[in-house]
Amino acid sequence: MWIQPEEVLMAGALWVSERANPFFILQRRKGHGRGGGLSGLLVGTLDVVLDSSARVAPYRILLQTADSQIYWNVACGSSRKEITEHWEWLESNLLQTISIFDNDEDVTTFVKGKISGIIAEENRLKQGEDQEEDCGKFREAELKMRRLFAMPEEEKLVNYYSCSYWKGRVPRQGWLYLSVNHLCFYSFLMGKEVILVVQWTEVTQLEKNANLVFPESVCVSTRHTEHFFSMFLNINDTFKLMEQLANIAMRQLLDNEAFAADLTLPKPCKTLKNVSALKRDLDARAKNERYRTMFRLTQDERLDGHTDCTLWTPFAKMHVVGQLFISNNYICFNSREEGLCQLIIPLREVSIAEKADSSSVLPCPVSISTKNKMNFLFANLKDRDFLVQRISDFLQRTPDSSRSDTSPLCPVGPSASSMSLGSESAHKTPHYHPGLSTASQGLLQLYHQDAQEDLGPKAMKEKMKEEAWNIHFSEFGRGVCMYRTSRTRELILNGIPEALRGELWLLFSGAQNEMATHPGYYGDLVEQAMGLCSLATEEIERDLHRSMPEHRAFQNETGIAALRRVLTAYAHRNPGIGYCQAMNIVTSVLLLYCPEEEAFWLLVALCERMLPDYYNTRVVGALVDQGVFEELTRAFLPLLYEHMQELGVISTISLSWFLTLFLSVMPFDSAVLLVDCFFYEGIKVTFQVALAVLYDNMEALLSCSDEGEAMTILGRYLDNVVNTQTVAPPIPHLHALLTSGDDPPPEIDIFDLIKSSYERFGSLHSDVIEQMRFKQRLKVIQSLEDTAKRSVVRAMMTESAFSIEELEELFCLFKSKHMTSCYWGSSSSAAERHDPSLPYLEQYRIDPAQFTQLFTALSPWVCGGHTSTLSARLFRLLDQNKDGLVNFKEFITGLSGMYHGDMTEKLKLLYKLHLPPALCPEEAESALEATHFFTEEEPRESSFLCDVEMLGQPDMTPGEAGKDGGGDSEEKKDEKVKDYRYYLRMWAKEKEPKAETIKDLPRMNQEQFIDLCKTLYNMFSEEPLEQELYHSIATVASLLLRIGEVGKKFNNNGGGRKANTPAAQALPNEPQREEGHGEGGSGESQVCLALADAQLEPAALDEESKDDVSLSSYSVVSSSSLQCDDITDNAVLIGDGGQRRGSVLDVDWSITFEQVLASLLTEPPLVDYFEKKRDFQNKMAACKAQRGVERQTSSASDHELTQHST
Repeated sequence: MWIQPEEVLMAGALWVSERANPFFILQRRKGHGRGGGLSGLLVGTLDVVLDSSARVAPYRILLQTADSQIYWNVACGSSRKEITEHWEWLESNLLQTISIFDNDEDVTTFVKGKISGIIAEENRLKQGEDQEEDCGKFREAELKMRRLFAMPEEEKLVNYYSCSYWKGRVPRQGWLYLSVNHLCFYSFLMGKEVILVVQWTEVTQLEKNANLVFPESVCVSTRHTEHFFSMFLNINDTFKLMEQLANIAMRQLLDNEAFAADLTLPKPCKTLKNVSALKRDLDARAKNERYRTMFRLTQDERLDGHTDCTLWTPFAKMHVVGQLFISNNYICFNSREEGLCQLIIPLREVSIAEKADSSSVLPCPVSISTKNKMNFLFANLKDRDFLVQRISDFLQRTPDSSRSDTSPLCPVGPSASSMSLGSESAHKTPHYHPGLSTASQGLLQLYHQDAQEDLGPKAMKEKMKEEAWNIHFSEFGRGVCMYRTSRTRELILNGIPEALRGELWLLFSGAQNEMATHPGYYGDLVEQAMGLCSLATEEIERDLHRSMPEHRAFQNETGIAALRRVLTAYAHRNPGIGYCQAMNIVTSVLLLYCPEEEAFWLLVALCERMLPDYYNTRVVGALVDQGVFEELTRAFLPLLYEHMQELGVISTISLSWFLTLFLSVMPFDSAVLLVDCFFYEGIKVTFQVALAVLYDNMEALLSCSDEGEAMTILGRYLDNVVNTQTVAPPIPHLHALLTSGDDPPPEIDIFDLIKSSYERFGSLHSDVIEQMRFKQRLKVIQSLEDTAKRSVVRAMMTESAFSIEELEELFCLFKSKHMTSCYWGSSSSAAERHDPSLPYLEQYRIDPAQFTQLFTALSPWVCGGHTSTLSARLFRLLDQNKDGLVNFKEFITGLSGMYHGDMTEKLKLLYKLHLPPALCPEEAESALEATHFFTEEEPRESSFLCDVEMLGQPDMTPGEAGKDGGGDSEEKKDEKVKDYRYYLRMWAKEKEPKAETIKDLPRMNQEQFIDLCKTLYNMFSEEPLEQELYHSIATVASLLLRIGEVGKKFNNNGGGRKANTPAAQALPNEPQREEGHGEGGSGESQVCLALADAQLEPAALDEESKDDVSLSSYSVVSSSSLQCDDITDNAVLIGDGGQRRGSVLDVDWSITFEQVLASLLTEPPLVDYFEKKRDFQNKMAACKAQRGVERQTSSASDHELTQHST
């Protein structure tokens, strides 16, 4: 590439001159390419260790003048081809011009100006393409990564680090490149080159450790090996970035979504040194995620900035030290001391933000007032003016709360027509409206409104709880702007009063903010979703009456209808989740305490933020937390963990605990108190209580001898966890009634259980849990992928002759191609290709370009330049639903036919590849007229009725039909019943796949036959017995051409039509031959021309490689085979399927597959070729080597790097 001219004082040091003229020198770096000796090895090693830019661009062009000792570097290149292009441009465009200059300074000034102008023009053209400008050093590193590891431009480098890679017990110093989709390492030390490429989607474990063998290091594990990296300058920064990239890869496996850069990220004021735009993007994402998790905010909330400050707390009469966070919709505060004070102020609630008077006691204060008359005072702000300005900017963008705005959260999936459904049906009776009883109150309130006032001790205690909360509200505020302190947590641990439960759940979960910003959204969603039928709605209907059947609120249509509306609306909003079992139980409890709309938003908060990935088709989130629970058990209860692992109990019990938040395993009145704590504290409460349950039952569990006994102990314990303070009449717990036995265990107070969980396991921190979740997520998702692979292999074992190991390798290869399309782009989005509702073997699909790559690498039929055409035809043949994608099952079907089919099956496949629908539209159109002449297509639409008619005719003569027409009605009725069953049988028979026979294959016309001959010619070009095979195919072609001519005469009834003999017109200078002329001459000339075209294919090869190609394979058409020795240049085919010069196609000519098969069987070389077993393992090994996971060579020449990249 051209570079801004820069001075070079020592032109000869470490460089070798290869070309020179009076003004320019082309140089190559020592240590690059072949040779170089010891000095070359030393230079190459230094370039890698010191990250020299020469390793990126080992070629350069210098400007020199006769009288000056200073050289100017004007161009550099990563390959000889690139630098040669620049050299030739200089010689042809500048050399003649500057040779007439008298002054050397003028030459230097002119050349520098010209080069700067070229660079400026290139930058102007690229300006619209490059959104982010990375620093020059980083761009060099990205270029180096792409060249070394053969990565396309779509692969973006995030960051690179100097480190050591441990190969055995020997550390290799080099550079670690972390891109969006790959971890790459490169080292070149004293002639030894190490290249490592690992896909993030293949990583199963990522951990940072330190031991005697490996000092502080990072271990990257895949299914087959472990890689250790050490000697980092900042290992924590590197490891954190690795975690982020591995997480993105797991999301790709889970959701099939590619990584998309954040285009809304503000650009830095100045270009940051060695920090890419992607690194900034990922850092911002990590901060945003922490911010949203800390304050339970929505997924679209972006942190603008944060600063240290103090907050005046009127309830404690003191200043609390902490951090102030500003985002596009919120002002938040969190105290430095955990749990001391937290504050969330939505900007929609802010009425004024202003600077207050500064004093020595209160330096640089900012006052924020809300619409409900609350005032917040922040002080000790470093840049107060800027902060106030940012808050004012965000306030101006904040929509008025009175204005309805539902656009940001439109449901995923519905089209524009379905979106207008709500407005069109507004004049009808809506499914959800304010008049519904569940629209304004929870189901419990609805059923208790007529009950007499209870004045018992429990009711009085409940009233005391309510009063305690009212006092708290008066001191700390009520609503979303409430001060959240340690006092708040104490009140929650004592149990939320039933009257306030719905309100506080909504507040602490963050659902209140979403509901406030989307008024009317739920009602519109209900109207759109009702009446639609899908798999999710069917599952919802099936589970409606299984949701808390023991509670009277769900023993009538009011509760059931409300549950149906909420679940259906959510399934419509989020089709990715739809509906999952356990959602009905959780939603039932939400509806007991909240109106419908609030219950809906609580469900949104649960499924999308608080319990991520819990309720998808594979319950990944619950499995991840199950793994975290096992790890916590090992840390806190090591003795019990060992015993439970032997029994295999932990994985069995914990899934139902986490999925339903203990609601399905514990009496309702007790479990609902855990839900109170969950909405305030998050998932850590669930882990704490689960550990406390195991701790309380440790002695009994250690004495268990089998899984069933352990399950019974834990089940009976949970059944007897009671809430002694509940006011409502006890709700029978069905599982408890069934397992109580003769001697029920003592009751356990839920408040005691919660208290002990905080005392023993309260040290759990949310950051630690998130770290453990990441580690388990890698394991769980890779384990699910392995399960999917095994399922696919089992399903395909009966449908193909490949072994289990071969199928597993093929599936991994196929899946990697599919994943490549996710992050390197394609004609169709990855989401369109991945349908989780399909069976595993049909979920992953690839497009024609990826299919061609696999076909070229794995197919036993290598056809030179014709391979891509053959691949495209096979793709069209396998793509039965015509969606432009092929799934794994279809791919294996095609590959198995080529490797494991008998001779007839292989030939049948090859024959079909030269007929529609395998032909592309242009090829099919060119052959349509000829094909239509000798094939009659039967109408397929009425095939079923025709079959019925034909099969029904032998049972009835015309006379009988007339007789039956005048028969009595009972006979007709019996007949109708009989016909009904008969039609059902016929329909079932019609649905059965019919085995295709060779007689079902259509006839082949002359153009298609010529194309088949050309394919066979190309297939034999690399065979050891190619001469014999060419002779055999020529003989068979001549025989089939004569058969076609005879068939044409027969079809024309011995015809008065003369056979076309355009051979004389085609080749006017060709002497008449003794045989092969006459009526077969036309076809034979066509074959001669086709084979000549194949013979001349090397002319189209790349100029760089044509000298290395042996032409022996293309010089075998001789008089002894096809008598085409007189083929001249004017007889070369113009195109693959187009009209040929000097040839006329015979539209009457055709042959059948049976004739092709019979003719081929007469030639032993052809029979041996098609019956020969092809070695699949060699192809697979070559394919793996091509992917190049690790490579070690003695040098790194251009030639070798090119081979690696291909």
